[in-house]
Amino acid sequence: MLEPAYQADVVIVGAGVAGLSAAHRLNSAGVTTAVLEAAPYVGGRMATEKVDGFRLDRVGQLLSTAYPELRLAAGLDALVLRPFAPGVLLHSDGRRHRVAAQVPGRGARGALHAVRALASAPRAPQRPGPAAPARPGTAPWGTAVDQARLGAALGRIATVPVERLLTRPESPASQALAARGLPARTVDGFLRPLLASLLCDPELTTSSRCADLALRAFASGRLCVPEGGAEVLPELLARALPTGTVHTGVRVTSVATTRVATAEHGEFRCRAVLVATDARTAATLLPGLRVPDFHPVTVVHHTTDEPPGTGASLLLDADRGGPVAHTAVVSQVDPSRAPAGRALVSTTVLGAPPAEVDIAVRRHLSRLYGTSTARWETLAVHHTPEAVPAMRPPHDLRRSVRLLAGLYVCGDHRDTSTVQGALHSAHRAAAALLADLGAAGSMHAAEPPRSVPRAA
Repeated sequence: MLEPAYQADVVIVGAGVAGLSAAHRLNSAGVTTAVLEAAPYVGGRMATEKVDGFRLDRVGQLLSTAYPELRLAAGLDALVLRPFAPGVLLHSDGRRHRVAAQVPGRGARGALHAVRALASAPRAPQRPGPAAPARPGTAPWGTAVDQARLGAALGRIATVPVERLLTRPESPASQALAARGLPARTVDGFLRPLLASLLCDPELTTSSRCADLALRAFASGRLCVPEGGAEVLPELLARALPTGTVHTGVRVTSVATTRVATAEHGEFRCRAVLVATDARTAATLLPGLRVPDFHPVTVVHHTTDEPPGTGASLLLDADRGGPVAHTAVVSQVDPSRAPAGRALVSTTVLGAPPAEVDIAVRRHLSRLYGTSTARWETLAVHHTPEAVPAMRPPHDLRRSVRLLAGLYVCGDHRDTSTVQGALHSAHRAAAALLADLGAAGSMHAAEPPRSVPRAA
């Protein structure tokens, strides 16, 4: 049991990646923290269910090796990132085509050569069965000239500074794509399905600035997942904090600048409070805080003893002929997620799921992978109605984290709706707190050097 008048310099409400990362930065500067979490575990939406030796992510947002906060956040030295095969596989007209982003560090010319090389490379192997013929020399995103233009565009955006992207005119991503000077077949055959998967937004109502950031990360890094499941990231952060910092099963009922009241564990006194919960819970504790709309996400996990022949690739449907936004044999990306001899196929459905979602997903997967899914076993169907905060324009990617002296807020709803956004908002909130507490400038000096998360 906790003491009824437990004291800390800063009380952080919420043990998701934002709250845990902020706690690290504050502790590194000599500021004591207490992290309170209502759930019996840390991580929030970054949860992983364990079933018969499988590790099944509930939301399964895609990460990128280009996310800078994965390198900057304390406590993530042991994080191992498992990258997908370069680029993505696009399914169109019964065939699968590979398209890759630029090779980091080689600029637009490198991107152009990479796309050209992949356009002429052999297509992914197909299972026996009927397939519509493709026109020679074409792909879902256009001709060789179109592919070169796409490569050059990806190369350019990979090198544009983030702050410059944030000053571009803002509109819904679906409108902005049409004004980028790329052919409609490139936009519809590649950019739309890609961005829908990266943003969890099938209608592309997201701010064009956020879409540009997503494309920049895709073009300059590799899509990836954390080894062992999504829960590994918050668990690493929690384990690296001083013993007794994180308290689970503690429900906060109200906050003020110098105290936090809980339902069953008394009052926590402090010098400042940081609310690091999801947007809806934060608005309950901080009346007047804006609650965004959300994108629902459904993740369906199947297992089979005969994995489809797509390797460690992320597979998108350029035809948009069913509910599946993207799918992967994730056990070939991260073998720790499935027992030996079994394949784990994880599939994401965006928006409202169809009735009998598993049946609809199986039918779509059969077309995408070119094989029967009748004997696949369904392990779990996870539907999260409020999985990802919507980022419709106008969207402030740097929403204030300082409400007033002593009261702060962070999370993906204050930045971009990604793990990168959650971690970056925590970075900003910790900096604001330290400045107000008189410890500005000590945070970075107190942090020991850290290694970059390993990409296996």
